[in-house]
Amino acid sequence: MTLLSVVKDVCAVVGVQRPTSVILGIDANRTMQEMLALATEMANRIAYDYRDWTVLRTVKLGGAFGGPGAVFPMPVNYKRMLLTSNVWRSSNYQTPMRFVPDTDEYLNRRARGLSESPGEWTLVAGEMYVNPPLSDAVGDADAEAIHFTYMDKNCIRMEGPAAGYGEAFLHDGDTFRLDERLLKLGMIWQWKQNKGTSYAEDMGTFETAMAVAMGHDRPAPIIAGRHPISANVRVAYPWPVPT
Repeated sequence: MTLLSVVKDVCAVVGVQRPTSVILGIDANRTMQEMLALATEMANRIAYDYRDWTVLRTVKLGGAFGGPGAVFPMPVNYKRMLLTSNVWRSSNYQTPMRFVPDTDEYLNRRARGLSESPGEWTLVAGEMYVNPPLSDAVGDADAEAIHFTYMDKNCIRMEGPAAGYGEAFLHDGDTFRLDERLLKLGMIWQWKQNKGTSYAEDMGTFETAMAVAMGHDRPAPIIAGRHPISANVRVAYPWPVPT
């Protein structure tokens, strides 16, 4: 469903006249201004506030994150790390680097010459700081690199000449990269709340749909069989599970 299709459905439910366009003439249409702002806000809320959706996960394998160096700019489409993200050095796949969340602690450890053996990293001003620095030149067969997974900040698929991905709806034909029904249900309850009308039932419908979508975003766990489903299970019980 396109932005226009979603907004039409929302308008039909909340009692607002259905538009022929969301974007065309929007400067003179307060209702469509609100609908556009709500669509973008709800799309980003669904995309990043509930879970690390698999469709928005992006793997960074080396590339600009290859030695030498200790400071690297984050990718242009970087939103945030996954809630369970680790950063791995290509020279050590057994243990991830330690994340140091406090910048002052990170600087203090550098000043004192301290560092854990797998390495350490932190984030400052859109850049990743790595210690010890990656070694060797880019292109060298033995060059170090770091690998991690992050969330893509562009949850909107754009149409037209600017086709690609973006953070906000700009055209009637733009689409949400996740389930458009979630976007529609979220807009309905939030619109009603914004206007001071009853919204509890609509919010409940949205939350039920969200729970189902979240459950389907990842395969169900296997509790018996030959292959455990996660690294945690392999560490705790590294043998085939009895059946």
